[in-house]
Amino acid sequence: MSDSPAKAEPEKSPEEAAGENDEALLDRAASAAKALRASIAARVVGQEEVVEAMLVALLARGHALLVGVPGLAKTLLVATLAEAMELSFGRVQFTPDLLPADITGTDVLEEDPEHGRRRLRFAPGPIFANLVLADEINRTPPKTQAALLQAMQERQVTSGVSTHALPNPFQVFATRNPIEQEGTYPLPEAQLDRFLLEVHIGYPSAAEEREIARRTTSGVLPKVPIALHADELRKLQALVPRIPATDAAIDAAVRLARATRPEEPGAASLVTRYVRFGAGPRGSQALVLAAKARAALRGEAAAEVEDVRALAKPVLRHRLVLSYRAEADGVRDVDVIDAIL
Repeated sequence: MSDSPAKAEPEKSPEEAAGENDEALLDRAASAAKALRASIAARVVGQEEVVEAMLVALLARGHALLVGVPGLAKTLLVATLAEAMELSFGRVQFTPDLLPADITGTDVLEEDPEHGRRRLRFAPGPIFANLVLADEINRTPPKTQAALLQAMQERQVTSGVSTHALPNPFQVFATRNPIEQEGTYPLPEAQLDRFLLEVHIGYPSAAEEREIARRTTSGVLPKVPIALHADELRKLQALVPRIPATDAAIDAAVRLARATRPEEPGAASLVTRYVRFGAGPRGSQALVLAAKARAALRGEAAAEVEDVRALAKPVLRHRLVLSYRAEADGVRDVDVIDAIL
């Protein structure tokens, strides 16, 4: 037997250790995405593309605007997603008489029983939840819509002279009905830009609609299996910015965003004719971040050009301001993006 001491294993650098940990997290992201899809499918029929977009927004810590006619399970999708992760869920029904304090909360005057003095206490509103559903967000005036701006951008709320941090994770999923215009208010461009994605929800197929009719009239609400916990979600959300994007993917994201601007040299004729204002730098940032989240959902180690192209429509469509000529000629935002792609 040799008396020579055993060789010590070389210590790993922090970068190597982080790399190994990220590999494990990527595997977990892919398995969690699969489990979340299955959990949501236990209660929601179809809408796989919408669920995929919601998972992209979730991992990227972005907010999403869900657009669709009534009855397409927009509210149910968000509530089920929260239930599948045991996250707190806050729902705000936007109406014309809604006030900012009804969303964010307000200071209330109460008597301190210990000292017999009155004091102000902050009573948090429904926005103090992990997943917040802003239902029919375009039904409330701009002043109330603006109450969400600080929360969505800075993840905190200011009331009086005090600022209160929102829970982590915190994300807003807003819904908008595209066919009803009476009693609605257009969303300010600054607020639209805060949404990472605008996801349009279409009608189900005939087979899916039969299953919806069968399942939702049975009187039994299916149980949603828990697929992910909040602490794991926070780790996966922290992982996404660390995922590299190829140079080609970043170049594609920047070129796509710049191609939406009518003053850009070489802009497509559809852009110069029908677009008043294109996507700003936040558009290219959103494309890269969403592409990284999409790569994480597949367990891929880097975001590729295909990830950027797949997310071009939901990332860019709400960042375009079309002209009156576009409305008159029936040109839609997706038509412009198709021409760019």
